[in-house]
Amino acid sequence: METLAIEGPTPLRGEIEVAGAKNSVSKLLTASMLTAEPCRFFNVPAIGDMEITKRICQALGAHCTEGVAKQLDVQTPRISVAAVPESLAVKNRLSVMMLAPLLHRHGRAVVPAAGGDRIGPRPVDFHLEGYRRMGARVETLDDVYYLESDGLKGADIALPYPSVTATENLLMAATLARGRTFIRNAAIEPEVVDLALFLQKMGAIIDYQADRTFIVEGVSTLGGATHDVMPDRLVAASLGAAAIASHGDLFVRGARQSDMLTFLNALRRIGGGFEVQSDGIRFYRDGALRSIAVETTVHPGFMTDWQPPFALLLTQADGMSVVHETVFEDRFVYVHELQKMGADIEIYDTCLGGQTCRFAASGHRHSAVIRGPVTLKGAEIDIPDLRAGFTYLIAAILASGRSVIRGVEELDRGYEQIDESLRALGAQIERIDA
Repeated sequence: METLAIEGPTPLRGEIEVAGAKNSVSKLLTASMLTAEPCRFFNVPAIGDMEITKRICQALGAHCTEGVAKQLDVQTPRISVAAVPESLAVKNRLSVMMLAPLLHRHGRAVVPAAGGDRIGPRPVDFHLEGYRRMGARVETLDDVYYLESDGLKGADIALPYPSVTATENLLMAATLARGRTFIRNAAIEPEVVDLALFLQKMGAIIDYQADRTFIVEGVSTLGGATHDVMPDRLVAASLGAAAIASHGDLFVRGARQSDMLTFLNALRRIGGGFEVQSDGIRFYRDGALRSIAVETTVHPGFMTDWQPPFALLLTQADGMSVVHETVFEDRFVYVHELQKMGADIEIYDTCLGGQTCRFAASGHRHSAVIRGPVTLKGAEIDIPDLRAGFTYLIAAILASGRSVIRGVEELDRGYEQIDESLRALGAQIERIDA
């Protein structure tokens, strides 16, 4: 297990370029397997999840060729096997996204239950029910999903919750289904739109209505396409929070205001400074920070993956802040380690907010009260999930003394060469092979 050793406190200053979005590129690679023609991607991030997804695609028949920097060419002349290898499926939660190319081009799909971050259950019921409505035969046995189809057909599908991955999965399925598919109560995150744009380039017919409904007219074939992967708004926000928390000044090249509107509003409310430029966003500390109440929700609201680094930022704000998590019931798994570092955070099983919440009276501790400002101290901590991992990095950079962070492979899944990048910004950070 690799570890990072950090000496703090250190302000982060300078410039960093945000890579392509982890939550977009993996779906784009999967979508490329809907055609036998070549596809080309630019701004492909060098992250662990990207490598895992590429290996899954290759195991099913894709040919992947790296070109110039951050370019990847993918072509799948034929899908030769129906089963996603279990050894790869447990490494992230993308295996279920292979259902569409497997069913359309093989007629059968065998997909083990997915792995991924430990932030709460991520059931695939929405995915499977959507495929049932489109005519697939679906069985589940020993945590493996077995699907067969003689040809998917259009359907009217209403998602009980606007799940990002379910929306993306059904969008891919609908492109080659016979007839018209309605996906109601769909997720509309920028990553979902990025996938829809790529599918349209491939020849899909996808309309979108203001009531969160995608309408897809099935086509007989899809062709190859070229696409620039959108920048990672999660990484951009994490870096912005790190700059402000550390009293730094950081220009994040490639960060897009349109993808981060709600996050930027929250920064302004607490007194954080930012300046939108034509090619990125500058983040800086602009005096004392103020407390705030914030709730996570689906786009265009405050996204759940912004929550951990923002909660850490709130430990440096004056007064009492409240964070209400309505997306993942176990998102606050990271709090215990921050408490070891001196953070004054308490979590509760009550809904401390006005949003309609799936976890009301569930017993899940999904609300936090944060008091600040506090002085953090170095500690030895373990990473439970990707976003928590970067939050611990920010905490260690703020903290007085030495911190040791274990489980860096989680960070590498979503952040490109993060230790080298932070060193270039002034952080005293060292990677140690255990």
